[in-house]
Amino acid sequence: MGRADFERWLETPVPEPGVIANPGEMFTGWYWDGKAADWEQAEIGVTPREYFADCFAAEGDGLTYVLTHRDGALEAYLMHFGFCESNVYTALLMFAAAGRFTSGSTDSTVLFWAETSCALREPKWNGWLSTLEVGASGARFVTKTDLTETISALKPAEGQFFDLVSKLAGAYESSDEAGESGHVGIIRDPRYADPAIFA
Repeated sequence: MGRADFERWLETPVPEPGVIANPGEMFTGWYWDGKAADWEQAEIGVTPREYFADCFAAEGDGLTYVLTHRDGALEAYLMHFGFCESNVYTALLMFAAAGRFTSGSTDSTVLFWAETSCALREPKWNGWLSTLEVGASGARFVTKTDLTETISALKPAEGQFFDLVSKLAGAYESSDEAGESGHVGIIRDPRYADPAIFA
């Protein structure tokens, strides 16, 4: 995804679940096999720019995000305390819609999982909850796919995420006023949040 396409994606309203070929199969074949997907939780119509600008301005609501455009790609590492359904379903639809802005013939992979202590797991871990493949031709949930390359490609974002967590912990532990109020500035650092989100 080129830079201009990334910024166009930021302005694209969240589509209906039909942007995914098989939205009802979100959990099929994974740890929550049989669980019904509740797409009514998604915030249809909000743009990624609106949504993430609000998330990056949030104070203490259990969200820690990295969202950047790096090396010609959209890169995201989003953590919630607990299964925050609205955030999960909204983000999945945003990333599904990103496919129309991608170039090349290789699909990208969006992972949604739980109970991992925020860290990536090994490719064959049987706890993955769902895997969404996204490309220029559309998006669909898949039950069998090799995640080795996906996890390897996400390692830099994982590193940025834990760097962000470390900096936030330092700010919260600081006893001075700047430390207590500086966490919003930290999460909006360009290393973690692309400046175009706030344009």
